[in-house]
Amino acid sequence: MYKEILTRLRQGHRTMKFPHGAPPALPDRFRGLPQISAEKCDASCHACSDACPVGAIDLETKTIDMGKCLFCVDCEQTCPKGAIAFTGDYRLSVRKRENLFVSKDQKEIDLAQELERKMKRVLGRSLKLRVVSAGGCGACEADVNVLNTIGWDLGRFGISYVASPRHADGIIVTGPVSKNMELALKKTWDAVPDPKIMIAIGACAISGGPYAGHEAVLGGVDAMIPVDLYIPGCPPHPLTILDGLLRLLGKIEKNA
Repeated sequence: MYKEILTRLRQGHRTMKFPHGAPPALPDRFRGLPQISAEKCDASCHACSDACPVGAIDLETKTIDMGKCLFCVDCEQTCPKGAIAFTGDYRLSVRKRENLFVSKDQKEIDLAQELERKMKRVLGRSLKLRVVSAGGCGACEADVNVLNTIGWDLGRFGISYVASPRHADGIIVTGPVSKNMELALKKTWDAVPDPKIMIAIGACAISGGPYAGHEAVLGGVDAMIPVDLYIPGCPPHPLTILDGLLRLLGKIEKNA
């Protein structure tokens, strides 16, 4: 026991300072907010849309739907003009589905705004969330769970995960909402007392991801329940998830 205590003391402070300090360093292969260069884009070229495995690119409007995007960079690697690039911007969370569309020369998106005053007054200081994996592969679930580790320490913001929906203020959903999970998700949502919020994390929960259109899935949670916060990615980085949750609670300034 003495050795364990001594080791812990030597390790020092392990929890990151974000959002009151710099965010943690992201890996070189991190893929954040996509950008389309209108100057480089050839309107007659279909290479990017042909390469996209989930149909996230609309050639007519020249937009990328981050709600569908898997951040696989197939479009970036295929474009002969280099018109598509994935930046290192981890801030991706929005309140409205339509705000996940990135158009030509768009440098930023309308990031998630904090809860309405009445909701924030009730939920802003202590937010309890029930996590439901509705047919997920485990990737989004892993990045949701890592926020409970000492490095991230989600509890310091008054946010925690609970086992019972009756003790929750809202639900986090991952996965494309399989037909087998439809009833379970509905019962879980109904068991959460009002007022409550719904958070969709990952491409599957937002649009169905690579399973969109399959008869075994609903293709996203908002097919049955209104969503209050969308956090895109496949899976989204823990920093993207934390940023979205804190913006929802007004713990990060709107333009930060």
